Amino acid sequence: MMMNSPLLVSTILRHAATYHGTTEIVSKTVEGPIHRYTYADLSKRSQKLANALKRLGLEFGDRVGTLAWNGYRHLELYYGVSGSGLVCHTINPRLFREQIGYIIEHAGDSVIFADLTFLPILEALADRLSGMKAIVMMTDEAHMPKSEALPNLACYETLIAGESDEYDWPVFDENTASGLCYTSATTGDPKGVLYSHRSSVLHAMSSSMPDVLGLSANDVLSPIVPMFHVNAWGVPFSGPMAGAKLVMPGPNLDGASLHALFEAEGVTCTAGVPTVWLGLLDWMDAHGQRFTSLKRVAIGGSASPPIMISRFHNMGVKVRHAWGMTETSPIGLAACLMPKHQSLTPEQRLMLEAKQGRPVYGMEFRVDGADGKPITRDGKAFGAMMVRGPWVAAGYYNTSESAAHEVPGWFNTGDVVTMDEDGFVQIVDRTKDVVKSGGEWISSIELENIAQAHPAVKEAAVVAKPDARWGERPVLVVVLKPGESFGRHEMVEHYTGRISKWSIPDDVIIVDELPHTATGKLLKTAIRDIVLKEYASVTPDDSIIG
Repeated sequence: MMMNSPLLVSTILRHAATYHGTTEIVSKTVEGPIHRYTYADLSKRSQKLANALKRLGLEFGDRVGTLAWNGYRHLELYYGVSGSGLVCHTINPRLFREQIGYIIEHAGDSVIFADLTFLPILEALADRLSGMKAIVMMTDEAHMPKSEALPNLACYETLIAGESDEYDWPVFDENTASGLCYTSATTGDPKGVLYSHRSSVLHAMSSSMPDVLGLSANDVLSPIVPMFHVNAWGVPFSGPMAGAKLVMPGPNLDGASLHALFEAEGVTCTAGVPTVWLGLLDWMDAHGQRFTSLKRVAIGGSASPPIMISRFHNMGVKVRHAWGMTETSPIGLAACLMPKHQSLTPEQRLMLEAKQGRPVYGMEFRVDGADGKPITRDGKAFGAMMVRGPWVAAGYYNTSESAAHEVPGWFNTGDVVTMDEDGFVQIVDRTKDVVKSGGEWISSIELENIAQAHPAVKEAAVVAKPDARWGERPVLVVVLKPGESFGRHEMVEHYTGRISKWSIPDDVIIVDELPHTATGKLLKTAIRDIVLKEYASVTPDDSIIG
């Protein structure tokens, strides 16, 4: 006999404006200055935007594309678009131009909103945008650009200026689509994942829990993960739901800019990918800086090396290692220690924290071995990880077939993992990245983490090279810290005793930088090309295990 109230994104905004109306939202703008306003202001401007979208002729279910950084106007789009029954399609500007054009057309976007930074992308795609009802630059008239390729650009502030700040958020089925994100595919076209209001609200609730992000109205929360990447891990929903002050970083994600913003605004909690944190930590070490307010950092997107977690610990910051995918909204695992783990040594606790974590409520996992049967949960046996839950994609948008959904009711993540008796999951590798040598599997992630712990190594990647005797052998590719050296002898010495001899990489290749995907992950396909090119004209020494 409970009331039937649908879980809608607009209810989060209404709650934040009503009960946390004076709490600040601080944004570093593309134009330069810091912008400040409150949740009450966000609500009013989101309602003005909803009225403007209606005036543009958009109808229920239409898709609205965004090309924007983390800022207050982008947040208004999250709520003004989804809350009015439209679909907020966040576009990753780091994708290749052809991919961006493809997903705009595949999604069927009716309007595009873009930060000034991304005007060149739109101009390059001008011939594919002719059917748009509007292309809106997210700025004011003082900063409006002129474009020969796109002569009819609209100004965001002008668009909403004359609209009423009163709008009755419609009530509809909670399974209605609210958001659309596309995977950052390394092969083939990106795939669309369509989120519902229900999935977005439930994910925000679960991710706010103490053992996940642990958010409250006492937090100052800064989402460094971009709002164009899986809804910034749901933070634009979970932050307002908790009533936390939001600090939006805009386009500047270098170490100096982030540290200055965190210190100025008293940031207590943040979330982002390892590559961003590496840059921040290196800058802080180089300039002798510390954190005065930061208490917690969530790391995800790719595996965090244990050394990175230790560096945060040494600065008095707790780390919450998390796992997720575009298809899982994304948070599905979070590494929070249990009471029984307090008796472990610091090194043992660190190894647990470096795992991807335990299932959060709402997510169900299974790990199947090569025989298709569940593995033993001993932290050693490994298999393919599958997941299901209320915020897991049941299929891809406008795509009829999906190999990842071949097992009815489950999504195959493509990860090879172990799971222990407490549910701690550790990704051994991606199915496509594991090194298959002499009938045994070698984890590229484990080898990368060990390499990352060497004082000369700034960043490391491991990929397989073909081998006539063993099928495949691992090769280490590293970026060194300035003034450091690291050869094959040092590599073997560093790995010896840390891993079985037959798992030690055959060779090391030094590069100036490693290629990454649009979301900051190591781009293994491009790194394999580096290795294959290196060995194309060189006969390598005998394998170390030979």
